[in-house]
Amino acid sequence: MEKILVVGAGFMGSGIAQVSAQAGYRVYLMDIETSITDRALREIRRSVEKLETKGLLREPSQAVLARISPEKDLSNGSEVDWVIEAALEDEKLKRNIFQKLDRISRPETPLATNTSSIPITRLAENTRRPERVLGLHFFGPVPLMELVEVVKGEKTSPEIFERGVAFVKSLGKTPVRVQRDIPGFVMNRIFSAAFREAVDLVDQGIVNPEEVDAGMRLGYGWNAGPFEIADNAGLDTCARVGQSMRTLGVGHLTPSSNLIERMVAEGRLGRKTGKGFYRYSPEGKRLPGEKKDNR
Repeated sequence: MEKILVVGAGFMGSGIAQVSAQAGYRVYLMDIETSITDRALREIRRSVEKLETKGLLREPSQAVLARISPEKDLSNGSEVDWVIEAALEDEKLKRNIFQKLDRISRPETPLATNTSSIPITRLAENTRRPERVLGLHFFGPVPLMELVEVVKGEKTSPEIFERGVAFVKSLGKTPVRVQRDIPGFVMNRIFSAAFREAVDLVDQGIVNPEEVDAGMRLGYGWNAGPFEIADNAGLDTCARVGQSMRTLGVGHLTPSSNLIERMVAEGRLGRKTGKGFYRYSPEGKRLPGEKKDNR
């Protein structure tokens, strides 16, 4: 049984741990905050038990949960076959993590990052194995979203790149091969262009989020509108991605208004806090509410 270390037990890390365990991998889920790993394990349990109730698991939920171990440090990095970093979208933090992972893990172990905007090449510079560093950009909620971008850094070897593609397929996900390391990769750049216009139009009072989302679903065939997607991802994540893209010179893809930053300051982070562009129950179910312009 192959082993995986997931670094960061937040929204994305816990989801990556869950789908990896469901695929049969032994998972070490690491976070320096015990309260975060405890919460992650509760959410994973709730999620897999719901899947079991619906008959969507291949085995009992307890078998999946037994393959996930909470960890406080990176010590298990020395025995794993894959490392996936899923910490906050903070380049300094990620660089520090990669330096530590490079020292601890075996030289042949691939080091992957779930960053949604930071160039893979910049993170690889902090290791002695840039050819074994790649991006595995999952989309949230990870258990529900089938897409993963596999991103090649400037020095990522073809072998490791294809191993990343194979790993994504082993999780039951669909890989998108990103052959060049550009800020925001592919999907975030495309989405950001639409989200930029949507946010600015809402902030100007021209339209409300619910109507934009309905328009994109009904008029353009999207499964979810931009504000529904943002609420699922977390508006704090959207804000960090926007800041990162501005720093990397692609600020033209981000909203000109500061609506997202204002909502984050108010604690309206989306589904995970019960309120973003929409309201949600404690279980994460969207609640009916009046249309607002969110200004």
